[in-house]
Amino acid sequence: MSATPLSLPALVLRYGLFAAVATLVNLGAQRIAIALWPGPGALLVALVTGTGIGLVVKYLLDKRWIFYDMETGARAHGRKFGLYTAMGLITTAIFWGMEAGAWWIWHSTTAREAGAVLGLAIGYVVKFQLDRRYVFHSVH
Repeated sequence: MSATPLSLPALVLRYGLFAAVATLVNLGAQRIAIALWPGPGALLVALVTGTGIGLVVKYLLDKRWIFYDMETGARAHGRKFGLYTAMGLITTAIFWGMEAGAWWIWHSTTAREAGAVLGLAIGYVVKFQLDRRYVFHSVH
């Protein structure tokens, strides 16, 4: 794959696909976490587990296939993943707020997951802008 920038439609499609993959990974990890920890605090355990796993998957996909960042090594990954995570704190607040709010209002798995999908969708749009500007700015 060349480092030639994608057209806007191709970029939106690829980023959307990666967001969908990370969302499915996130929600799958949440379901596993809730099944393994069904008692008090299950929602928090699920949110943290799903967010962590989804974050790593999305970082690896974005780094290589959205921003064409080929830099390697623990130092480069550590710095960029740290910045990527910091930018993610803002968008995680959106996602967690939507998911938890839907759960507290409707008390159903369907509502919780719908809130998660909506929150993640909004969050990923914001996150792309933050990552492009602050995390992978030297790539382009």
